[in-house]
Amino acid sequence: MAELSRRALLRGMGGISTAGALVSVAGCGVPAAYVAPADRGARDRSGRERRLTFANWPLYIDVDDDDPRRRPTLEAFEKRTGISVTYTEEINDNDEFFGKISPSLMNHQPTGRDLIVISDWMGARYVRLGWVQEMDRAAQPHVARNLDPLLRTPHFDPGRRHSVPWQSGITGIAYNRRKLGREIRHTSDLWRDDLRGRVTLFAGLDEAFGMLMQGNGADITRWTEDDFEKLIKQLRSLVGKKHIRRFTGNDYIKDLSSGDVLAAQAYSGDVIQLRADNPDIEFVVPEEGAELWAESLMIPNLAAHKRNAEQLIDHYYRPEVAADLAAWVNYVCPVPAARDILAASKDKERAELAENPLIFPDDTMRERLATTRDITPKERTAFAKEWNSVVGL
Repeated sequence: MAELSRRALLRGMGGISTAGALVSVAGCGVPAAYVAPADRGARDRSGRERRLTFANWPLYIDVDDDDPRRRPTLEAFEKRTGISVTYTEEINDNDEFFGKISPSLMNHQPTGRDLIVISDWMGARYVRLGWVQEMDRAAQPHVARNLDPLLRTPHFDPGRRHSVPWQSGITGIAYNRRKLGREIRHTSDLWRDDLRGRVTLFAGLDEAFGMLMQGNGADITRWTEDDFEKLIKQLRSLVGKKHIRRFTGNDYIKDLSSGDVLAAQAYSGDVIQLRADNPDIEFVVPEEGAELWAESLMIPNLAAHKRNAEQLIDHYYRPEVAADLAAWVNYVCPVPAARDILAASKDKERAELAENPLIFPDDTMRERLATTRDITPKERTAFAKEWNSVVGL
């Protein structure tokens, strides 16, 4: 198992710099950013060039226990198909990577990458701008058959025509039950007096607001401006009372581990790792609900090896391959059928993963998970300004 989760080390803080980038695209004589469907594809060289380039985040794929330079699931794909994969761990932040490849995409130039992994809140912008290609689902039978129904219809990409989840996760609440001395079952439990100054929330707008809105009873699949303003008013009051210790990135992990905070907005994948060191840390999906998110595979415009990329995506939706990946990265697996593969393992630790609800949510938990409607470009500027004024960015 990886000693540190990828998300625990590297996570974008929200859409601040990207919002500015999108505004600049639209003004001052810069060519229009949107790319029409007819201009997105290139002549596919997959047939004569059995290769592809895959850009991902660090610590986000399985590696060999004895040789970390080897990636068994990728090697299995190369052996089965004869397609070689150039794998790069170059995505450290959604905004940073957006800035890196956006000049090529907006100017109708290839990025040099056939496959990328982007957080869905950011992927929504790629789809709106027409910067990623529609996939041939007929060439991806395992995706069509095995993709988790909860992840099939995000607001930004109905039917997942332009994106396929690489891994998924839950934004919920982590807390130290022993030190707090009580259970947390509702988001509103965070606002009780015994947690004053001992609770943290995420600083990033896109990372934080969905679960918090659910705590107020909102349907995050179709939240409204009124829902957002209600949340902002609530947070202003809590900040004014010094109830919230601070707004964080992934440094909430240190705060929980040290005991400086007793409860925090948290990612499910991180808590699996935290519990290995401190079994008093618990993760809860509030009864009002929690946000289910994904980071997804996308094929950028003018990719030279689109069919090869589609084959690689489908490879990771084979249940046995998805099981190997899930056993390493410990996020919510987007292939529920992988659970049976792990459960049948003769390795005890591997088999136990099949019963972990933070990798394979049980039916009760699944009923409380929802995917947040993304923030539209029209909404983003004003909402980000309000959000940043509350969290101090």
